[in-house]
Amino acid sequence: MAGILSTGHLRGLVSEVSTKAVYQVHPLQDPRWAEFVDRHPGSSVFHTVAWLDALYRTYGYEPIAYTTAPPGISLEDGLVFCRVTSWLTGRRLVSLPFSDHCEPLMATVADEQLFASTIEQTLHRETLRYAEIRATGDLFSTSRLSHPARAYCFHRLDLRPDLTTLFRNCHKSSTQRKILRAEREGLICETGQSQALLNAFWDLLLMTRRRHRIPPQPQDWFRNLIACFGDALQIRVAFKDKRPVAAILTLRHKDTIVYKYGCSDSRFNNLGGTQLLFWRAIQDARHEGLHVFDLGRSECDNAGLITFKDHLGSARSTLTYSRFSLSPPSERSGPNAAEWAGRIARGVVPYLPDRILRMIGSVLYRHVA
Repeated sequence: MAGILSTGHLRGLVSEVSTKAVYQVHPLQDPRWAEFVDRHPGSSVFHTVAWLDALYRTYGYEPIAYTTAPPGISLEDGLVFCRVTSWLTGRRLVSLPFSDHCEPLMATVADEQLFASTIEQTLHRETLRYAEIRATGDLFSTSRLSHPARAYCFHRLDLRPDLTTLFRNCHKSSTQRKILRAEREGLICETGQSQALLNAFWDLLLMTRRRHRIPPQPQDWFRNLIACFGDALQIRVAFKDKRPVAAILTLRHKDTIVYKYGCSDSRFNNLGGTQLLFWRAIQDARHEGLHVFDLGRSECDNAGLITFKDHLGSARSTLTYSRFSLSPPSERSGPNAAEWAGRIARGVVPYLPDRILRMIGSVLYRHVA
């Protein structure tokens, strides 16, 4: 039996899996969420109010979280989603859109069954297409509605060794020598959130996405990230004779720096600009006392990106997302509407003018979270 309780911005969803009730909170309105994320050891940058707010501002995704904490009580657990409503890809819950990973922050093992039951009830009650959880571990496998979805390679770099050791752990020819080459070539690295750096990053991103036959993310997405994260976001751009040749965008949360976006002018890749930017990010993170460089996920068939991250001396693992769905497995196979749209876009992207390419990106990304 499911019940709804109303208390301000909080609704309660009662589950009888245990004596606990599960409540629904709104992270952008309930100050307990930010406090909880700040103190929970398993939280990431993707749980933060800054990330959720940027998603809401750009795409209109409503963030919600399930918790066992009643109104007025500090949160001890939380499972955060965004509601995605699309005429192209359907109504669904995603934890979280455009996020490499997002752990359910549970206080006890028993909470896994409790939250699984809540998700199942929500699927039935709201007739959702699915609910996807992007955890780094194997969770919710006991639920009859849950099944493994997409898999990715995931890299993390331990920043606790000294800089000499970290440099030595990089691949000698493809990373160390490229860093030294970039320094010999006189590449200049600039860091910050200025409009000039954003413009340089955006131009390189448009160039890179076109090369990969993928539309670019909306410019508003990056403007909103800067507005929401402030100094916790850094754009690093490498210049050769005042020409931007490579750029990366990183975010920071507690003791972790997160690589989120990278781009380059392929005509200058031999100069080692990208390798230099990562090395400068590592140096800055060590100086700030950070312990982990989260290098993010990579498509399992993207051998070049996987090798690049391997060569930074990082540890590789596998991310396997979980998806709750009411449809039987036989109905889940084959490309969906978003995949068909992506295939069509890849066929025409190389031939489109920049203006049209930007417009497609602004429309498409709202549907493919």
